[in-house]
Amino acid sequence: MNQAKFAASQSVSIAVPDEKISMRHYLRQPQRLIYALVDPSQAEQLAEDCFRLKMRSRQFLMLTLQPIVDIKLWIDGDGILRLKAIKCELGGIDFVNHHFQLDLEGCLFLNDQQCLEGQADLAVAVDIPPMLWMTPKSIVNGAGQSMLKGILATVKNRLVQQIIVDYQQWARTVTDSHQKELVTQSKAFPELS
Repeated sequence: MNQAKFAASQSVSIAVPDEKISMRHYLRQPQRLIYALVDPSQAEQLAEDCFRLKMRSRQFLMLTLQPIVDIKLWIDGDGILRLKAIKCELGGIDFVNHHFQLDLEGCLFLNDQQCLEGQADLAVAVDIPPMLWMTPKSIVNGAGQSMLKGILATVKNRLVQQIIVDYQQWARTVTDSHQKELVTQSKAFPELS
């Protein structure tokens, strides 16, 4: 049986504007990051730190596939947000789904210059379905590499467009809530004012 392996990497650097609450606090909320990475209609929270992402269908030569990926997110000891695919299924053709392995790892952190730095590495190993056995390997490899690069580029573009907007909205909401709480406390306990 023919097996193909594809891999792609993508890095990102995003300047973070000053807010009253640090981006580090924002990164400790994995659901916000997931919704900045993908459309909220594509994500389902399975646990506090685990999400199922139903990606849009992708064309791979003659096949239409829909990746469904379970992702775990956590903050490591150095304060870096990590993500890892822990399960993946492909909607489309059963043969491909049963002979498919996906590895996805990524990280995101705030550096000393107040920039978000990130890296994602995506690798796929798949047994080529019989319908594609006659297709030249160079075409299969080119299509696979192109598909992975496209997936990571789409995620990067959405992250770049959404994360700062969401962070600023979140920071203002948290700041406003905190200020209202302080006003309420000062009315309840005037001696503290």
